[in-house]
Amino acid sequence: MAKDKTPATKKPTAAKKAAPEAQENQQAGFAIEKLFIKDASIEVPNAPQIFTERTAPQVNVELGNNAQKLDEGVYEVAIKVTVTAKIEEKTAFLVEVVQAGIFAVRNVPEENLEIIAAVTCPNILFPYAREAISDMVTRAGFAPVLLNPINFEALYAQQQQQNAEKAGAPN
Repeated sequence: MAKDKTPATKKPTAAKKAAPEAQENQQAGFAIEKLFIKDASIEVPNAPQIFTERTAPQVNVELGNNAQKLDEGVYEVAIKVTVTAKIEEKTAFLVEVVQAGIFAVRNVPEENLEIIAAVTCPNILFPYAREAISDMVTRAGFAPVLLNPINFEALYAQQQQQNAEKAGAPN
């Protein structure tokens, strides 16, 4: 009987099989787990009289951002958008939306987490908050409020600069 001359194939060892898997687990990752409205309200304190006014309301927009760690590599980020419209001293409407999301952030250096929570996540959340506000204002009987896009990166840079100035200012 002739001996088979085919080269022997090496079977991968358990350590070699685990190496690509461990490498895969070390790669940075970002994923949206869930987007949701955490809170939403609208007030029209001067209805129905406010609807007889013909003057265009002055609109003021306030924005806030909050982030918290839920679990290892899992964070909740929420933006709070408050829109107040006034005609002279009368409030036409006040609408507030807290749009939130749960984000998985894996194997990202600690120094990058803040920018993800302050820039990346709000950029994802803001269009949903904008849509909710426009819809609520329209349902309350007013013309839609179309909020302009917000440059969260510029806001973050501005906040960092203000913090640096405060830290450097003598008391």
